[in-house]
Amino acid sequence: MKPDPFATFLESVQALIAGGLRLAESLMQPGWRQYQMFIIIGLALASWALHHASGNWLQAWVRTREGWSKWQLRAIVQFKRRLGLIWFASMAWMIYLVMQNITWPSRSYLIGIFATLVTVWVGIAFAARLVRNRPMRRLVTWGLWIYATLYFLNVVDDVSRFLDAVALSIGDFRLSLLTVITALVVIGIFFSVARIVSQASAATIRKNEDISPSMQVLAVKGVQLTLYGVAFFMGVKAVGVDLTGLAVLSGAIGVGLGFGLQKVVSNLVSGIIILIDKSIKPGDVISLGDTFGWIQTLGARYASVVTRDGKEYLIPNEDLITGQVVNWSHSNDFVRLDIYFGTAYNDDPHIVRKLAIDAAKGVERVLSFKAPVCHIVGFGDSSVDYILRFWIKDPTEGLTNIRGNVYLALWDAFKSNGISIPFPHREVTMLDTSKLTVSRSRPQDD
Repeated sequence: MKPDPFATFLESVQALIAGGLRLAESLMQPGWRQYQMFIIIGLALASWALHHASGNWLQAWVRTREGWSKWQLRAIVQFKRRLGLIWFASMAWMIYLVMQNITWPSRSYLIGIFATLVTVWVGIAFAARLVRNRPMRRLVTWGLWIYATLYFLNVVDDVSRFLDAVALSIGDFRLSLLTVITALVVIGIFFSVARIVSQASAATIRKNEDISPSMQVLAVKGVQLTLYGVAFFMGVKAVGVDLTGLAVLSGAIGVGLGFGLQKVVSNLVSGIIILIDKSIKPGDVISLGDTFGWIQTLGARYASVVTRDGKEYLIPNEDLITGQVVNWSHSNDFVRLDIYFGTAYNDDPHIVRKLAIDAAKGVERVLSFKAPVCHIVGFGDSSVDYILRFWIKDPTEGLTNIRGNVYLALWDAFKSNGISIPFPHREVTMLDTSKLTVSRSRPQDD
């Protein structure tokens, strides 16, 4: 016969309450336990006073220091925040060691427990700084503090039975609060290890110059996906969850996600295709519609494109696959630019072409080994039309500015050599209204 879950839960609650009442009753009775509590309360008050006094002194001392790095200042700030706990632990250990030598060990038992607890709390607080995410760091800190407190108070088994009694049972499936907490802790540990390993692997992959940038991104994403997937399944398996029982549920969830996340999956697959065919990679200069910039990062869902004015566009990977994208640096970094201008008919075209080519050569960023060329493209209504073509190798530095510099060089060269840039002329003839005859028809009499 299976035990009643509700009865088990009530028994666990009653055991915890009874243990708490026994502890409170023992502390209320005169004796060394009560004396130890008075000593602990006195140490807490003294630590609070010392925390404020030494904290102000430490802050004033740090202000007199110069040339300290950021990590040193952050360490001082963390140390200052926990001065109260450090003072309490130091004084509690001193009193505990003295009482251990001058009286019975049982008369300093509670002081030793509190000294150990506070020492562990301080160590956990400093060790948790390794977690960069602030909400996650707080969650880890409080979780370890609670577990350490329960462990040194020797009530871990009672609390475990209580958490295991809080469960949801559906047929043969049983999910307790203890299982959920254990799964979160184990998966969190595996995820932390996976993050550290993935960061080290990513740094190694990015240092390898034999791998192209697109393949580096693909390799990093593949390593991260593999490590996090393995960490999740290992964490679930470690807490005793049967993965075969999740097959049907995961299939149903997969179908639902397939309909609801079509765009997300499409962008994900498009990102993988982009990385495999190397059509776009970090550092490429692209044009997509009115957006012109260079690829900063390639993500699983979007590509980050930074423009010359500092704006960062997050373009979905699907648009890069289905839309028309101009990759200015796909196979090489050479980019040819064209500018158009016109001169008057009385200017020698041979001289105009030579001046235009020399002017373009004198502009910084214009390549000399791919020499500029100038051609006549037509005879317009009021000017001879030309096209000037030149090459650059750094499109990331901008296109509008280099065109402007070439136009300015043309202006200076034409002005110095008497070449005129015509503009349309129009003649307006004013008619003499006095000579105009206006005829009007008279109505005829019937």
